[in-house]
Amino acid sequence: MTTRPVKPRTAWKAWAVGAVVLAITVWTAIGVETDIGALVRNLGNAVNNLVALTQPDYWFFPNTLPALAQTLQMAVIATAIGAAVGLPLSFLASRVTDPSAPLVAITRSVMNVVRAVPDLLYASILVTIVGVGALSGTIALVLFNVGIVVKLVSEAIDSVDRGPLEAALATGATWVRADRAAVFPQVLPVFASQTLYVLELNVRASTVIGLVGGGGLGILIDQVRTFYRYHQLSLIILEILVAVLVLEAASSWLRRKLVS
Repeated sequence: MTTRPVKPRTAWKAWAVGAVVLAITVWTAIGVETDIGALVRNLGNAVNNLVALTQPDYWFFPNTLPALAQTLQMAVIATAIGAAVGLPLSFLASRVTDPSAPLVAITRSVMNVVRAVPDLLYASILVTIVGVGALSGTIALVLFNVGIVVKLVSEAIDSVDRGPLEAALATGATWVRADRAAVFPQVLPVFASQTLYVLELNVRASTVIGLVGGGGLGILIDQVRTFYRYHQLSLIILEILVAVLVLEAASSWLRRKLVS
């Protein structure tokens, strides 16, 4: 298979795009005050830290178990609550299952605001209100989950077959009963799949929000990082990696079973 050469009269467009991308890259590098010299000067420290990160302190493993268990508990609880709250809101946010256009607009607007706030910011605010610990982190994850579930599931509802819904409404069923009987079975596999996906996200997010006091492994990471105990930090990172990989493999298998 031969490739067609770029025509001279259109080649300038490619060069123009490349020049614009290069100019934007240089401009952003200057804006964030990128200092290549500092990177070179600190290369020795970076190498030492990277070497320490490749040598986990396995004797520290028993000390990480309570924080690891708390991280997984936060992820599971937040996923369950977020999915339970997000499912009915998804039906309210879809034009297919909600006959009230104003209610659809209000629900979508509120969910857009909820989804626009990062989970780390939620955790930072809740830590000042609720206090340091797993409760503030769990609430932050719930808000984060509701926004994602409503977005993904409502889009799936918008694309369902409306025939069964119209037939149910024609028999005199209410919108709630028609949605439950005709639409919910169609979106159930998608809802279950997205719930598993949110669970994966929660395991990752729960370790990050802990850095601001949201509980779980994040608090432990902040403690060992503050005292430059990189061997212990390496073990925690390894645990997170293993937990995420195991959970991702299990959820991928479950999603295949649900879709098939």
